[in-house]
Amino acid sequence: MYSGIPEAGCDEAGRGPLAGSVFAAAVVLPDGFADERLNDSKQLTEHERNILRPVIEQQALAWAVAEVTAEEIDRINILNASILAMHRALDRLPVRPQHILVDGNRFRPYMPDGSLAIPHHTVVKGDGKYMSIAAASILAKTWRDEYMRRLARQYPLYGWDHNMGYPTAEHRRAILRYGLTPFHRKTFTFKTDDL
Repeated sequence: MYSGIPEAGCDEAGRGPLAGSVFAAAVVLPDGFADERLNDSKQLTEHERNILRPVIEQQALAWAVAEVTAEEIDRINILNASILAMHRALDRLPVRPQHILVDGNRFRPYMPDGSLAIPHHTVVKGDGKYMSIAAASILAKTWRDEYMRRLARQYPLYGWDHNMGYPTAEHRRAILRYGLTPFHRKTFTFKTDDL
């Protein structure tokens, strides 16, 4: 809570992949909430994230997850898509926050229903500094990983069940061999000289 008012932490997962949606989460934690295990999702193991996800979902005052598709990313670019995903997550919160903490250094004012913008602060590496951002980081990452594993069952040749759509050598070789799927981000480019 920020000075006793509902505060939402926001973070995204999936800015860097060549395939799949970008996901974002918004989390409002109860006043006094503390869990020393909460940290940047990238610093946690998959097992640790999966343990913490139900803790967050059960103990948060409110939480929501949203996505922006690869097609939308191609249309508006990944930075705008990441911000849009955070706005969509905020839209889905059953509690209207009065302050927003955002991981990173870029955000666009959030004005629900055309009202005045809710005050926000961007925090570089905020997922290692604020529990609400860390919680959002964990939800965004675990939800996106589940989504990529579902897609991997439809498109097993790209290794999405373990590379999560990131530009690994395996994934790039599969693109060169099998072409793009409807879930690839067509505006992304990658080097082939190290394959």
